[in-house]
Amino acid sequence: MHESGNAGGTACATTTSPAFSGVGQAAPPASPAGGRFCHGFQGVRPTKQRGVTLIEMMVVVMVIALVVSISTPSVTAGIDAVRLATASSSVAAFLNSAANLAERRQRPVELVLSANSLQFVSTDAGSERELKLPDGIAMEPISALPSEDAEGVSRWLFMPGGAVPSVGIQLANQHGGRRTVRLDPMTGFPRVESVEPK
Repeated sequence: MHESGNAGGTACATTTSPAFSGVGQAAPPASPAGGRFCHGFQGVRPTKQRGVTLIEMMVVVMVIALVVSISTPSVTAGIDAVRLATASSSVAAFLNSAANLAERRQRPVELVLSANSLQFVSTDAGSERELKLPDGIAMEPISALPSEDAEGVSRWLFMPGGAVPSVGIQLANQHGGRRTVRLDPMTGFPRVESVEPK
């Protein structure tokens, strides 16, 4: 019998069995193919577990911070552009409501523009409405200048059956985006125009 080592720590032996006569001898144990007997168990080599080092973690954090710092301004500008578009549509609908109210009720309607809000007032009870703009959106009167009081509040008057006042309001956000809402005196419908940055 020849001993042979196994890399996994299992003792194996190669045997050559003599002829079995069957008289007074015990039958040899059955051997696997090739006549090798293995004892014990297959040893498991411990795998090396490699953790994340502090330098690698700092590099990952720096990359994430760089990506966030680059993408944040564009995301913020996109949100402000959506706010500006929404505010412009709201102002156009508000001007249309003021003109329609004057014609429908046959009463004069006064449109008042302040720093960050629009409102119209009529002689009918309960007909007052107010529109407040979201944060970061400013507006100012343009085109035909309306009357302004001491507090800088602009006013337009809608008369039933009369000419529609030439209302022009410019809206701007914090990133330089600008839009203009104009009330067409001929048709009485508002239109929204984009203003190219200078």
